[in-house]
Amino acid sequence: MDAESLPYALDLVAGGGGGLSSEKRAALRASLLLLRRDYRFERVRFWGRIQGIHRAGPRSRLYSLNCVEWSLLPPATEEMITQTAGLKGRFQGDPSYEYDPIEKKGEENERIYEEEGGPMIKEEIRLVATIDQIDKAVGIIPRGAFVKTPLGPVHENRNFEGLSLTEAKKLNSYFHFTEPVNLKNRTLLQKADLDPSIDFLDSLEHDIPKGSWSIQLERGGSLVVLRSLLWPGLTFYHIPMTKQFGYIYLGTGEKNIDLPFML
Repeated sequence: MDAESLPYALDLVAGGGGGLSSEKRAALRASLLLLRRDYRFERVRFWGRIQGIHRAGPRSRLYSLNCVEWSLLPPATEEMITQTAGLKGRFQGDPSYEYDPIEKKGEENERIYEEEGGPMIKEEIRLVATIDQIDKAVGIIPRGAFVKTPLGPVHENRNFEGLSLTEAKKLNSYFHFTEPVNLKNRTLLQKADLDPSIDFLDSLEHDIPKGSWSIQLERGGSLVVLRSLLWPGLTFYHIPMTKQFGYIYLGTGEKNIDLPFML
């Protein structure tokens, strides 16, 4: 969500029950504008909040514990993803908290035993890996919001005026904003009806498991909201026939691995 329109955008996704207090909204917007100035960023977007137990590409990502002071996060790497893959449970809310990756629980006598393994993993690294996973799995955009030039670079589509109400209600009108996987496996015949300038990403209609997205019309049909059931807390909004869209994550940072058995 863009810092400039943050209060308005937060109101649009508040229907899911998550949100920020009015005090935090005011502090957040002011601090993000100052952060853009201090770091000389061209644009600052609010990603969301992961709820800890105790408290609260190349892109630069920052995090805050109080919506006022911000710290830079290191970029995600494959090593980070691998290191944190086995970590489960709630975040502590302390970036310096260390997880022991070599502690495992014996199934027979429920005792803790240790095996030779790697170093302790800081929660900050887990945070980086979790944000990266969420963005790749459920970070989405409307079809046509970005265009791919013949030479390869991707840019915001200045001619994008929003989806029609009819199109906005379809899952295939939304794309994962990450490197495509399913698209590469399609045959030339399947790609024949696609526009290479805008259909260069994977659409949500092919997501597994089926039914992992909830799509709803709100505010009298003037607002379309998509919520992820795979990563509970991810909410995307789009106002049809306008350029306004975005997503935010307000959750515990835990993936719903039981979703296939719940559908």
